Amino acid sequence: MSDLEAVLDRIDADLDQAIERLFATLRLKSISTDPAYAAATRACAEWHAADLASIGFEASVRDTAGHPMVVGHDRAAAGTSLLFYGHYDVQPVDPLELWEHDPFEPRIVTRADGSKMIVARGASDDKGQLMTFVEACRAWKAVTGALPLPMTILLEGEEESGGENLPPFLDANIEELRADLALICDTSMWDARTPAITTSLRGLCGEEIIIRGADRDLHSGFYGSAAANPNHVLARILADLRDGEGRVTLPGFYDGVPDLPEALRASWAKLDFDPDAFLGEVGLAQPAGEKGRSVLEQTWSRPTAEVNGMGGGYQGEGFKTVIPAQASAKISFRLVFDQDPHKIRAAFRDFVKARIPSDCSVEFIEHGSGTAVAFDTDAPAFQKTQAALTDEWGRDAAFVGGGGSIPVTTLLKERLGIDVVMVGFGLTDDRIHSPNEKYDLQSFHKGIRSWARILAAL
Repeated sequence: MSDLEAVLDRIDADLDQAIERLFATLRLKSISTDPAYAAATRACAEWHAADLASIGFEASVRDTAGHPMVVGHDRAAAGTSLLFYGHYDVQPVDPLELWEHDPFEPRIVTRADGSKMIVARGASDDKGQLMTFVEACRAWKAVTGALPLPMTILLEGEEESGGENLPPFLDANIEELRADLALICDTSMWDARTPAITTSLRGLCGEEIIIRGADRDLHSGFYGSAAANPNHVLARILADLRDGEGRVTLPGFYDGVPDLPEALRASWAKLDFDPDAFLGEVGLAQPAGEKGRSVLEQTWSRPTAEVNGMGGGYQGEGFKTVIPAQASAKISFRLVFDQDPHKIRAAFRDFVKARIPSDCSVEFIEHGSGTAVAFDTDAPAFQKTQAALTDEWGRDAAFVGGGGSIPVTTLLKERLGIDVVMVGFGLTDDRIHSPNEKYDLQSFHKGIRSWARILAAL
């Protein structure tokens, strides 16, 4: 029996214990965006450092100006050096009343077809994903006493809240973290049976605006029409962001955005993708973006502007006739190819200022930025990873684009000058960032096996 076969057998035999370890971290309320959970977030970092130490990593919790990083090294082996990145923080659970169970008390739920899923906040994004990699390392160490390649593991505690302390941490520790190749497990499979390697991601520009009018909420009967209404001002600005064809109207927004290369278009056309089913899963039927663009183009290779949250005035039970003193919105721009997030931010602020009445003021709050990133799939690491995934799943692994943003990918490429192989085992219906987040139990199990194969192949 080869070492790899023995490792795979060990993974199968240890699955129940692997699930228990995952449950242990899922119980920790590492909500990075809410200061009330700072202690719980640190406790989660300490748990992961101790877990890595238990399998022979030299692991430590590293303080930052915000939540800590976890760094683990095991560089005893020879060969291609690896840097694995994951994040242990999670999104808030609101609205809590929509959860069917305590979001921090993980459980296994059996579907009607007999398949099983793990339900908890962080089950898929990203604790379940990062633990597939850690469990693969654990199995290699248990069977052979060593990892097949030299490795550093970096776990972030602020990915879900902007990650502002990651760039300075990378810069301050660049030599310690330097590697030949980076691995990230925070993406998705193509479908429940087909693994995928994400080779491109959209960039991000996040903005919050607060529009202020009168110095207090006003009686709408006394002041209606006479007083500027921040809700009306905000609504006009947000409506103006797109035209009737679904295009974003910021001047210069599409600078650096070419049409989709024909080779890439042809590759995506071969994928078994049903746009009706994609939207139907969430109760929709009509693509809402740019006219004349396919759904895959809209989500993988075209930029977008989305209103993520908005509010102003009375929103409690019943009715209150007021003109609010202020209104606010949070807007994200997903960027592609060579779009510059700093230019997009400046264009957006100019766009808003041009629409603010003289009686109102506006405040801008920056919420992170990052450029788009893409990698050459002909590189050996991508070919070896594709072959390993195909061996495990019995289906050709797909090269796909990603509609989301993982800012660390760009940082690793820019700061360390290395390729980043993004392999994830999430599914599109995992409900990440939503109530009742889940992670398919088979995806967790076969994800561990997949990483074990990838480590052997690299």
